[in-house]
Parts: sequence; structure tokens; C-alpha cells
Amino acid sequence: MAAAIHPSAVVEPGATLGAGVQVGAFCHVGAEVVVGDGTRFGPHCSVQGPARIGRDNHFHGHCAIGGEPQDKKYAGERVELSIGDRNTVREFVTINRGTGGGGGITRIGDDNWLLAYTHVAHDCSVGDHCVFSNNATLAGHVSVGDHVILSGFVGIHQFCRIGAHAFIGMGAFVNGDVPPFVMVAQEGYGRPRGINSEGLKRRGFDASRITAIKRAYRALYVSGASLEEARGKLAALATDSDDVRALLAFIDSGERPLLR
Repeated sequence: MAAAIHPSAVVEPGATLGAGVQVGAFCHVGAEVVVGDGTRFGPHCSVQGPARIGRDNHFHGHCAIGGEPQDKKYAGERVELSIGDRNTVREFVTINRGTGGGGGITRIGDDNWLLAYTHVAHDCSVGDHCVFSNNATLAGHVSVGDHVILSGFVGIHQFCRIGAHAFIGMGAFVNGDVPPFVMVAQEGYGRPRGINSEGLKRRGFDASRITAIKRAYRALYVSGASLEEARGKLAALATDSDDVRALLAFIDSGERPLLR
């Protein structure tokens, strides 16, 4: 089956598209890009070469794949990108080619999920079956093993290695090697710091409603009571306040631990 190219897309001479490749509206596929069978590009994707992309990948809209490395030492030398098979690459992901001084190639393996706004910089190597959540970022020369999970807003410093089966928790900044099988969590997760009284005022909450919410906050976060003790205090306050009843219902319906 021949490639399907939208009339608004530009595929430059020298690009090679396999059977069943789909190129969406307003895409640009540069010369020296080789795309395997069944790979799909959503609208507004930019794919630059030299790049070799395997089969049955799905690039969603606005991806920028194979762009020049973001490295001041790059002087236009021939550098490459290699992407394997069956990867899912979501909106606004950026993957750069390598640099002459860094090995000359960026590599992505098979069966990975790169979610929106992920960035893979020059000379990185990513294994197979990885999941990079939204806004996960690899600086240059990072090596990531198989089955690694990067949670949202993770940042990996250049030249770091992430071992196979590692898990990096939300918002963690990693500036050293992470051994295989290890879980990393960022210290200093957000903690409650009072109620959003200014926002409540703007939305028409009167003084009595805000006072009741403040009392509930103090019972939950300031009194030093255990969660069960705090729930009892909230239940008493809830008899006179719809807002406190809503707060208590929210706590009772949770499946994750309450942020305290």
C-alpha cells in the first residue's frame, strides 16, 4: 500500500516512505528521512534528517523530530537520529539529532511512550518499553535503560545514566546515575499553606463561609490531630456549613493519601 500524503504536506526529494505511511496535514518531511511501513504522522509534524524511523510508530500533532542539536558546539556536521518500531510520540515532543563530539547519533528503541512535551536531547540513548510522562526532559548524552518510567516534569542532567526498570517520581531533578530497579522521589513535595481566601472572595464567598472553611483547615492541618481525630472535628463543623460538608465528602471519597 502506497504512502498517504496530505495535499498540504511537504515531503522533500530524498525522503523514503514505506508502505502505508501516513503524513498528515501541514507536515514537513526532510531529505534523508527513512520511514518504515505503517508509521503515521499527525498534523503539523516536522521530521528532519538524516533520520531512520522504524515501522508502526505514531507521531501525534506538532512533533519536532530530528531537529539540529541544541548545542553551541554543533557546526553543521552530519549527525543522525535513529528511532525503532511501535513507539507512541504525543503532541509537541522534541527529539534532536546527535552531535559530532557526542557520538553523532540519538537513539530511541522500540515500544516506548513519549507523552506530550517530552524532550530528548542530542546524543541520548533510550531503550525499549519506556514511559516518559508529560514534560519529562533529557539533557544531552543521557542513557536510559529498558522499562524505565519518568513521571511528569522530571529533568535528567546531561551524561546521567538511568538503569533498567528504574522509576523516577513526579518533578524529580536527577543529576547523578540511577541504578537499575531503583525508585527516585523528589523531596519537598507541595504542602498545604492555608486556604485560598482571596480566590474565595473573588467568587463571592462571604465572611461567614470563609471563617467556617478556615476553622476546618485549622482542624485538619494546624491542630496536630490525627486524620481520624480531624475527621471528627470536621463532622461537627459540617453541621452548620455546606462547604465543610463538601470538604469532608472529598476526604472520605479519596483513593490516594490526603496531602498533609
